[in-house]
Amino acid sequence: MKELKVLMAEDEPDILRVMAKKIRSEGYDVLTARDGQEAWEKIQDEVPDVILLDINMPKLSGFDVLKKVRENPAGKWQPVIIISARRELEAMEKSYSMEADHYIAKPCEIADVLKAIKLMASLIPQHKLTDGLG
Repeated sequence: MKELKVLMAEDEPDILRVMAKKIRSEGYDVLTARDGQEAWEKIQDEVPDVILLDINMPKLSGFDVLKKVRENPAGKWQPVIIISARRELEAMEKSYSMEADHYIAKPCEIADVLKAIKLMASLIPQHKLTDGLG
């Protein structure tokens, strides 16, 4: 089975480095982006299997990137997990209304992020079956 490609977009360098290292240690191919524009470019160029987005990033917000992902499908389902310090219900509701697949509030445990990635990865085969039925 091919290595799952995960894009992590986070503007805090320490968080990005630590989380990317841990995700990589679990066997995932990790791409990183420090702002929304870089994230969008990598999504287009690399077509990651799972996307992790912070909401508050320079250039393009996580919401902006999520909107672009949903408006410009890559020909496959790309689950998006929002990981944000915004803990208010409004941010969570907006994320889900924009078709985010999961929301994790920071600070969070890396184990919760890994569980979310594994859950989304487990759903990819099911989406492959249903995507062809449309």
